[in-house]
Amino acid sequence: MPIRIQSDLPAREILDRENIFVMDEEHADLQDIRPLEVLILNLMPLKEDTELQLLRSLSNTPLQINITFLMMDTHESKNASTSHLNKFYQVFRDIKRNYYDGMIITGAPVETLEFEEVDYWPELCRILDWTDEHVTSTIHLCWGAQAALYHHYGLPKIQLGYKLFGLYRHKVMNRKIPLIRGFDDYFYAPHSRYTEIPKNAIESCPDLIILAESKEAGVFLVMSADGRRIFVMGHPEYDRVTLDKEYQRDIGKGIPIQLPKNYYPDDDPDNKPRLLWRAHANTLYANWINYYVYQLTPYSIGTRVYTYEHLH
Repeated sequence: MPIRIQSDLPAREILDRENIFVMDEEHADLQDIRPLEVLILNLMPLKEDTELQLLRSLSNTPLQINITFLMMDTHESKNASTSHLNKFYQVFRDIKRNYYDGMIITGAPVETLEFEEVDYWPELCRILDWTDEHVTSTIHLCWGAQAALYHHYGLPKIQLGYKLFGLYRHKVMNRKIPLIRGFDDYFYAPHSRYTEIPKNAIESCPDLIILAESKEAGVFLVMSADGRRIFVMGHPEYDRVTLDKEYQRDIGKGIPIQLPKNYYPDDDPDNKPRLLWRAHANTLYANWINYYVYQLTPYSIGTRVYTYEHLH
């Protein structure tokens, strides 16, 4: 899939080296089609790493996608350069009148705080409400999923008392739903979190459908009945070395941490980490783009949005 981004975005050079088709703005303007508009609210501290991971994940369908990066206006990022943010990111007041075919809201390293204690919580709530009228379908990742389930459905998170860290095996549920079409019965996905929303709380909400879960890691994938809200409790976008970087970072800071589970061969951090989740991650994002964005979004963006239920 040609991903349309600014030609000088730093991730562009890496994607080119990986033979991922990235189209610059000049080339894209020559094509007589309406590309999909996807907004990415990047709440992660290492912005460029997350940009690259998500762009990789969105590169597996034949559809052209315009990417817009969004950051919080009420939070000062300490790990990304001001010049990078000013050049490649917008804030909510810049885009609030726009409409988008799809949106991704990332996780954030604030999960030990109560939602209301997060400095940008009021702004995030405004954005979550705004998606109801301005976005066809939104994927929420990790803390972003917990935050949206709390805001939209009142489901509280609980502290685990430890860090759920590593690769965990998940079982597919409700196989007839297109979001998990092409999945094996079981698949691995990365997790890195201290909190969760219990399964019984999710099951108590009739609008929510559990699509995948793990005996060790709990619920992984949830969808609203109309397909417009998708909640992913882990990090399928992570690349091979992301968990390794987190582990080495915490070791370097003297923070007690266990080895990421099922990650290093022979549980030896000197060994190259296993990459066991990329195929399912790519399938998840491709299914989302095809069935819940492309198939449902109107050609004239901003007009009537269909839902998953209209297709059945």
